[in-house]
Amino acid sequence: MRNLINFLWKHSSWIVFAVYVVICCILLFGRNPYQRSVYFSSANRISVVVYDLQSEFSSYVGLRTANRDLQLRNGELELEVLNLKEQLNYYRSTIGIDTIPSDSVMHNYDFIVARVVNNSVAQINNYITIDKGRADGVKPEMGVVDQNGVVGIINVVGEHHAVALSVLNPKLRLSCKVKGSDYFGSLVWDAVNPRYAVLEEMPRHVEFAPGDTIITSGYSSVFPEGLMIGVISDYKKQRDDNFYALRVKLSPDFGCLGYVRIISNRMKEEQDQLEKEARYE
Repeated sequence: MRNLINFLWKHSSWIVFAVYVVICCILLFGRNPYQRSVYFSSANRISVVVYDLQSEFSSYVGLRTANRDLQLRNGELELEVLNLKEQLNYYRSTIGIDTIPSDSVMHNYDFIVARVVNNSVAQINNYITIDKGRADGVKPEMGVVDQNGVVGIINVVGEHHAVALSVLNPKLRLSCKVKGSDYFGSLVWDAVNPRYAVLEEMPRHVEFAPGDTIITSGYSSVFPEGLMIGVISDYKKQRDDNFYALRVKLSPDFGCLGYVRIISNRMKEEQDQLEKEARYE
């Protein structure tokens, strides 16, 4: 009690000043409509600013969740589009048949959303580390894509993390083709520019032009047909005059990978086993 009295006595001048300020404000804003309206207008403006800042902060904090949800939705829509394309191709090849089977090859694919925790673009052999592993169903040789296209293939898997070979790694070769054509070649990074790769072994009689789209061919158990790779920026003859090497501008921006999707093919083991047995016959 003595300490309280000492405190009040020591700061009595400030306390009296504060009391007078409160009384003045009550008299000023309580009995004068103009000053009261000015006060409320100023208070409202300050409140709006505070609420705006709070809203922007909340939105920023929620970006990670929103991005993850967006990747999930993108994955679902992507599989739906590929499934519709597969059904359309089937319909075109069987004109005269009124029904289209609902069982499509695209139903064999699932996806897992993961966050990139480490990534390199400036090395000769670049890798991507994600925060999903064996416990989440990730296995070696699963494809990895982001919202813009193919980014790599799972190489090493731990319990809760996995490492993928990036497209920016000369050890990785992807079977790709020019959209609208069934001729395919092998896409490989030439370790020059992280925005470009080279599609090799493209037959010279294939029609293409700069700006044409490059997609996955579907001739593997890793990626379905039709996933975006990039667009042709230039081309030149290879050592064998029967083939062209196409310079492809990659769609994904490997310098800012955030969330990715791991593609799982339910029929991969069966397909790989049959192809392995065929090779050894």
